[in-house]
Parts: sequence; C-alpha cells; structure tokens
Amino acid sequence: MAVKIRLTRLGDKKSPFYRVVVADSRTSRDGKVIEKLGTYDTLKDPAEVKIDVEKAKDWLLKGAQPTETAKTVLVKAGVLPESTKKTAPKSDTKKKK
Repeated sequence: MAVKIRLTRLGDKKSPFYRVVVADSRTSRDGKVIEKLGTYDTLKDPAEVKIDVEKAKDWLLKGAQPTETAKTVLVKAGVLPESTKKTAPKSDTKKKK
C-alpha cells in the first residue's frame, strides 16, 4: 500500500482551508484518511500552519511520501529541512520531430 502525506480541501467556495493528512494514494482527494496531521490556512497573512511534528516525522520514517505541496507545508512547519534543490520547470512547448 502506497501511503502519501497530502492536503484535503475544506471550507466554503472561494475560502479554502486545508487539512494535512496521511492517506492511501489510491483514494480520492477528500476520501478516507488514515490519520490527520494538522491544518494549513492560506487565508491568514502569513499563512497559518499547525502540524503535529512528532506524528509527521513518524509517518515519514515509516515511508510515507509527501506530495510537492505537502512538502512545502512540512518545511514551513519545521518537519523537513529546507532543500536548495529545485525541481525542473514544466515546459509548455511541444516537442518538435
């Protein structure tokens, strides 16, 4: 079973509020979760991050893979160290034959 740390969306229309959760990668975004790790509120300035650091580190040691967005939230919470490595930008141009 592939386990991911990812965000689920809560809140009303045009006022998102996210919960950081551990879920099976095959479930839908707002589907069944294994454990709730914390919250991420983007509407506050600066964005408010509340994460149970011990639970998050425990799941990472067990092999849970964070998504790109969840990784940035975990860095803000201090669970993961900030990486200097950047991902390659996606190209919009089509390959020419």
